[in-house]
Amino acid sequence: MNPGDRVRVERADREYEGVLLPSSTADQLVVKLDGGYNVGIEREGAETEVLESDVYQIDAAQDETASSSVEFDEDLPTIALISTGGTIASTVDYRTGAVTARFDAEDVLRAVPDLAGRANYRGRVVANILSENMEVPIWQELAEAVHEEIESGADGVVVMHGTDTMQFSASALSFMLDTPVPIVFTGSQRSADRPSSDNVMNAVCAVEAAKADAAEVMVCMHASESDDVCALHRGTRVRKNHTSRRDAFETVGAAPLGTVDYDAETVTFDGEYEERGESELDIQPALAEDVELVKFTPGMDPTFFDHCADKAGLVVEGTGLGHVHSDRIEQLEELVDDGTTVVMTSQCIEGRVCDRVYDTGRDLLDAGVVEGEDMLPGTAKVKLMWALANADDVAATMRTPLAGEITEQSRPWNA
Repeated sequence: MNPGDRVRVERADREYEGVLLPSSTADQLVVKLDGGYNVGIEREGAETEVLESDVYQIDAAQDETASSSVEFDEDLPTIALISTGGTIASTVDYRTGAVTARFDAEDVLRAVPDLAGRANYRGRVVANILSENMEVPIWQELAEAVHEEIESGADGVVVMHGTDTMQFSASALSFMLDTPVPIVFTGSQRSADRPSSDNVMNAVCAVEAAKADAAEVMVCMHASESDDVCALHRGTRVRKNHTSRRDAFETVGAAPLGTVDYDAETVTFDGEYEERGESELDIQPALAEDVELVKFTPGMDPTFFDHCADKAGLVVEGTGLGHVHSDRIEQLEELVDDGTTVVMTSQCIEGRVCDRVYDTGRDLLDAGVVEGEDMLPGTAKVKLMWALANADDVAATMRTPLAGEITEQSRPWNA
């Protein structure tokens, strides 16, 4: 009996049927039930029957020397699986009870036997971190790895990433790479050991999206609390809007780019997107690291902006249409005069910055502050990092849509 086998387990007058998963302890079996939930079962007193041996075989659970072996099928596309760590590549450390990032890309394949038969896979590890530890050099290494995989013939790329900062990494790759194939970020709100883990469905749907037609950087996560549909969010328009729900990610200011029906295994796109093969593969990985993102709040320390004098770029989350206290405008003007590019965004979830309505906004424009249109503040920070390192006219570049980060009109997406 091996992980990947379909099993029936009877214990204490209860019966469980599903796919056997790797377990972190020899005392328990972990079974993925058909409804998408995992269950842990004490081995002692359990009667187990193998119903079907999966095509995806593993010598032993948690055996670090075991290797994934999926037979190459020339009729299937090749998908590169790139791991950076995060909950989708995590398990529970039973010593502490905490979630620990420990799986590499090969482990993810072993933990998600449903991926077998959908594609040929190449796996590589860029990092093994929880995403709050993500740093600019890792973004650059990730972009280089994705570029290499596509250059080597991958028909699509799936990036396994922690959810906390996934939106920043997706934005970074959106600006650093021109891609002829899909690049799909996915993660998991709950680790594989949890009863309500979303790792299997998200991984499967991400692979299906990576085989599909939209050659863009996307984020693939649950569209609802149920195991039915995953949403495909454009990498520059997505935001994590809940700490723990499985459908935590939302596209801001528009509908999702598409959806993946988990049961039907179909991918549907809405609206315009870059089609597979339209763009030539290219990479511009340089990023300026001395860029800060600051949220303006009432009562903020009057000297706070003075501490940004040595920054090449500053993104401000202003109030409403893009405002700060009138007394702070002179400080921002001094930053601009000293060479700092200052971009104004809004802390409102939706809508567009417009500094031509009120006196405060007009004074900000006169001070040289650049309107960030309807860019998400995090996306604006990443874009400014890229623009400072690659663009001749940074202000014009910040106002120009490059990767879907700016919409033509701001309106309720479901209107």
